[in-house]
Amino acid sequence: MKPLLEVKKLRVEFPTRHGTLLALDDISFTIAPGEILGVVGESGAGKSLTGAAIIGLLEPPGRIAAGQVLLDGRRIDELDADAMRKIRGKQIGAVFQDPLTSLNPLYTVGRQLVETIQTHLPLNAAQARERAIELLRQTGIPAPEARIDQYPHQFSGGMRQRVVIALALAAEPRLIVADEPTTALDVSIQAQIIALLRHLAREKGAAVMLVTHDMGVIAETCDRVAVMYAGRIAELGPVHEVIHAPAHPYSRGLMGSIPAMDEDRERLLQIDGAMPRLNAIPRGCAFNPRCPQVFERCRVERPELMPAGRTQAACWLHAGAGEVPR
Repeated sequence: MKPLLEVKKLRVEFPTRHGTLLALDDISFTIAPGEILGVVGESGAGKSLTGAAIIGLLEPPGRIAAGQVLLDGRRIDELDADAMRKIRGKQIGAVFQDPLTSLNPLYTVGRQLVETIQTHLPLNAAQARERAIELLRQTGIPAPEARIDQYPHQFSGGMRQRVVIALALAAEPRLIVADEPTTALDVSIQAQIIALLRHLAREKGAAVMLVTHDMGVIAETCDRVAVMYAGRIAELGPVHEVIHAPAHPYSRGLMGSIPAMDEDRERLLQIDGAMPRLNAIPRGCAFNPRCPQVFERCRVERPELMPAGRTQAACWLHAGAGEVPR
């Protein structure tokens, strides 16, 4: 199936007085209609930045320095702010971690939904209100006919997040970028939000990019997963493979740090050290100072993504060059 979203060799830089910081380097992936791609990694890995670059919401002075972002075969990374705003509402829906940043506290949720719907769809006020009520119902808000005229502060955190998802879906977007949409929500609400995202992908054919640090959410929701480290993709593959047979030492460390209900493990694995700062990314593989399987090539030459069983991993262990780790 032809991908809906194609990201090709995306590079994001932040110019500073002390030089240029490379925040994302050579990021490439695709998402097909009806597919959910999870993007996972520690804080500072570049997950949220990747989402922001795709939807044209990079904070200045951050800029796309190289690469391409294609939506349905059309480049969108070169569009001006006005053209991107139209695409962001109509073809791309965005869901952020904190719903209060997406909602205007001075307007009722109904007014915000109706305005968004009328901006992008050819509906009159009555039809737009009807659609808004239906969206609130679809996202699991009880008594939507009454709640549509309430203000954001009258909703709980979980309910506000559902309103934000309803807003993101208002114009029936083909791509949804969800950045930590279940963080700070209780488990039952998390499950409902996850079920809603899966429904959108399966029933509506939307492509979903789900950014999270929660491997449980990834395992429940996604078809494929991209593991990010220090602004690059360390591993990319089917979610079952990456979780149960990770090919990159960093992915193995991440998966080993998850408590398993069916295993009698006394201790969880931990990855020693910390993610490098953008101005101090080591030569070679960025993970090499923390890697338990590091060998000489890792310290001098940076690996690209390469076949590693049923996934792809940026790791010299899979180069087939006959080198023995030491």
